[in-house]
Amino acid sequence: MKTTEATQPTISLQRLERVNYAIKIEGTAPLIVNRWSEKAKEMMLAAQQTTARMKKAPKDPEALYEASKYRLTDGRDGFPATGFKAAIVHAGRLFDGVQMTKLRQVITVIGNGVDQLVPIEYGTVRMREDTVRNATGVADLRYRAEYWPWSAELIIQTINGQIDLNSLVALVDAAGIGGVGEWRPASKQSATGTYGTFKAVQ
Repeated sequence: MKTTEATQPTISLQRLERVNYAIKIEGTAPLIVNRWSEKAKEMMLAAQQTTARMKKAPKDPEALYEASKYRLTDGRDGFPATGFKAAIVHAGRLFDGVQMTKLRQVITVIGNGVDQLVPIEYGTVRMREDTVRNATGVADLRYRAEYWPWSAELIIQTINGQIDLNSLVALVDAAGIGGVGEWRPASKQSATGTYGTFKAVQ
């Protein structure tokens, strides 16, 4: 049967080809992490469901330190892939002609497990004790994990033909200027951040 012009499709598309690139990064400053623990979530939910003032339990520094870590199912330490993606997208601001809305669509950092974590390789991990101020301005102590030195391999998925490897490496390297984790230079909550920076090493 001959296809007439009237019956020809007006839209003819080909499936987009996904490609993965592995880019190694190396920390240039210690990485501080602060995962929301299940206990903190439960306390927040309880506070929202009652008007009674909840009595705070005594701080357990060691428990808070352990709870601040991101853990893969195999026990390795990691960091959210979404944090690395956010840093890469944010780095688009540093280049002329790069649209961050497009970067969000064409770049995905592949993580492991339900929490989508990127495994972190590190030399040592220690407990930090920092004095911070909460939303009401009251001073408080925070106990968090700090990794140094540290590195990771980012598996980045993109669409073939949308961005070449050299440009992707340049973006990842620029993302390291703003960093990831707590007290990073790009954090909106801190004007003094110097932690969590990194560089591409390929």
